Amino acid sequence: MPQTVLLAEDDRAIRHALERALTLEGYQVTAVADGVEALAQAHRTPPDVLLLDVMMPGIDGLQVCRVLRAEGDRTPILMLTALVETADRIAGLDAGADDYVVKPFDVEEVFARLRALLRRTSPVPANGVPGTSADGLRETPQTSPSSSSPSSLSAFSDKQIAAAGLRMDLQARRVWRDERELELTRTEFELLELLVRNAGIVLDHSTIYDRIWGYDFGPGSKNLAVYVGYLRRKLDEPGAPQLIHTVRGVGYVLRED
Repeated sequence: MPQTVLLAEDDRAIRHALERALTLEGYQVTAVADGVEALAQAHRTPPDVLLLDVMMPGIDGLQVCRVLRAEGDRTPILMLTALVETADRIAGLDAGADDYVVKPFDVEEVFARLRALLRRTSPVPANGVPGTSADGLRETPQTSPSSSSPSSLSAFSDKQIAAAGLRMDLQARRVWRDERELELTRTEFELLELLVRNAGIVLDHSTIYDRIWGYDFGPGSKNLAVYVGYLRRKLDEPGAPQLIHTVRGVGYVLRED
């Protein structure tokens, strides 16, 4: 069965062009012109993924995100935005979006981001390769806590992982820092899972892009930095050690200094 996309875009030319491109790519597309129609359609026939323009008359894309997330709908959402400031992109992530594409965009980038979102929601391994988890992440070898390697910072089980004061329930997709539960988007959860599984190990930008998005968007992309920044805002506590550290020119590492 083709995967279904609900596209909401008020610009007729962009909407028709994307609808045609997505259909040719093999998706089953429902295209609407505003947020009211998007919510009605999402309630009537839930899609596999939503592609929402931020700036729409009436109910905009951010409001659509907020409503769906408040209802408990975890369908992946890719935002289309002409807003290029980091604060604007963070607003989209805060509303519950999983990823975003900045206009003007290359349709191949839209395809790549949709594939990555859909891989992470697939109930089976994305490529059938052993060692790849159901959400498309490659599994990291689990090291015994008694090991002297950097991974000894972490504790693993089939259902939970923990490191640096963080505990993640993988089945319920819940996470705590000490006793405080954190509310994370799908992408934030998966980024944190990758860091926790590799606690004490510096992960370079390319590795993180490949594991989380399935696509390296190049040295000019700010996508990863935006997500790390937003994740830090949710993790950090006054007087407590920072957990996610930047290794300049390389990538990021999770450790409790």
